[in-house]
Amino acid sequence: MSAALHLAPPRARAKYQDNPATREAPWVRRALLILGLGFFAIFLVLPLVAVFTEALRKGWAVYFASLADEETFSAIRLTLIAAAIAVPLNLVFGLSASWLIAKHEFRGKQLLITLIDLPFSVSPVVAGLMYVLIFGAQGWFGPWLQAHDVKIIFAVPGIVLATVLVTFPFVARELIPLMQAQGRDEEEAATVLGASGWQTFRRVTLPNIKWGLLYGVILCNARAMGEFGAVSVVSGHVRGLTNTLPLHVEILYNEYQFAAAFAVASLLALLALVTLVIKQFIEWRAGQSTTKDA
Repeated sequence: MSAALHLAPPRARAKYQDNPATREAPWVRRALLILGLGFFAIFLVLPLVAVFTEALRKGWAVYFASLADEETFSAIRLTLIAAAIAVPLNLVFGLSASWLIAKHEFRGKQLLITLIDLPFSVSPVVAGLMYVLIFGAQGWFGPWLQAHDVKIIFAVPGIVLATVLVTFPFVARELIPLMQAQGRDEEEAATVLGASGWQTFRRVTLPNIKWGLLYGVILCNARAMGEFGAVSVVSGHVRGLTNTLPLHVEILYNEYQFAAAFAVASLLALLALVTLVIKQFIEWRAGQSTTKDA
């Protein structure tokens, strides 16, 4: 029993002791702990270890040579370009949608929330096929695009569009519940005191959501760099031109270049680990901020 429970009133202490949820047998707690750690080890730690083991199987020289390959550099560059465009766009959209949904009442609000969640329920492959249907050579706008020498599908614009589509819920979905929980009192008070809309957002809303916003951006960036399904459909797999890192890994693996494939995959694994570390840091700082405010 904790020290806090000893200091609690007798009625609260008796209620805690009588609660069946707090009276599991020790073997139950141990079994749940072992189950959780086992699941974590099998489905997260073991795959990560396997990736880095296979990447370094032929030594550091082969590893760095695989990463220094021209096609690998091209894949890294395209991945960074797609993320550099998609993340800021989703940042602006997520902030705008969250502000609108959490701070205002309007007709069509539930429809907007549903549309934000749509990429979560639609397969990324289907999302890519949608763009092919619209912008492909036989698509709705295909003839017009060809007549004006504009290429979207099997080119960088299509990859960026696919990346934006599959990642745009992340920032909004982090901010909407946060803004709703904070309410509108502080913004209304700032407005009454004469602050403009931009001043209210910059000095009141943004400081309150900064950690949630950063968390959403980190998740959005990780998904943008790791997206495979939608990008695979619209890229055309043109080596050195339209292959992102995940697509490059697939091509190397299909060509039995296993060391190179795992070397490139290790970059994505490192991205996942860095994202996890940043996530933990953001959650810690958010907790620290909440404690100070309390």
